[in-house]
Amino acid sequence: MIIIPAIDLKNGQCVRLEQGLMERDTVYNDDPAAQARTWQEQGGELLHIVDLDGAFAGTPRNSAAIQAIVAAVDIPTELGGGIRDLQTIENYLELGINRVVLGSVAKENPSLVEKACRLFPGRIVVGIDAKDGLVAIHGWKDVTEEKAVELARRMEGFGVEAIIYTDIARDGMMIGPNIEATRSLAEAIGIPVIASGGISSLRDIENLLAIEAAGIQGAITGKAIYSGALDLREAVALTKKDRTR
Repeated sequence: MIIIPAIDLKNGQCVRLEQGLMERDTVYNDDPAAQARTWQEQGGELLHIVDLDGAFAGTPRNSAAIQAIVAAVDIPTELGGGIRDLQTIENYLELGINRVVLGSVAKENPSLVEKACRLFPGRIVVGIDAKDGLVAIHGWKDVTEEKAVELARRMEGFGVEAIIYTDIARDGMMIGPNIEATRSLAEAIGIPVIASGGISSLRDIENLLAIEAAGIQGAITGKAIYSGALDLREAVALTKKDRTR
């Protein structure tokens, strides 16, 4: 399991939201490229980027900041937010993004995911955001009747590389990830799961490492490392120590 620092972009700045609410944002850095370099220097092995404005608008909105981040780091990057068509996917991959994260579109236009997996094998990840186990879309405003596990199984069938699972009640709230729901999802599918939402301490990392065998590939952390509640270097060291056992 690796630790994946997050950079959420709003108006070209690094921010964090509480429970996905755009009006409840905290700006942490107005230089996303510099922030990306910091996370790389502190041991991040993969960078998770979200175009928040794009997610709400449905089209890319922070392209300049994204381009600057890609140019600033050597570690792999994955990007989500506002990606609704094959052309946008191709544009981002050509820009240097390693993996594209598809969210609401996986529920609303699954055929796009299927085509993308066929055209860009190994480079498509699906983000599933859930509330009480049900898939939430449109920046978490709409909760559907489909279970997260059911959508994950469909996406696995298309050939997606991994699932990013977020419990939206916990995101940005610093109350720990939903360990049981994350483990249940990971055990239900054969592709890797990346945990997201609520990670706030080394204990949370330890709890995720304890279920790593279920198929947990990584843990995305944002607010905790920005606020200092979690030291990225310590978290990375903990996972590397676990790998040597």
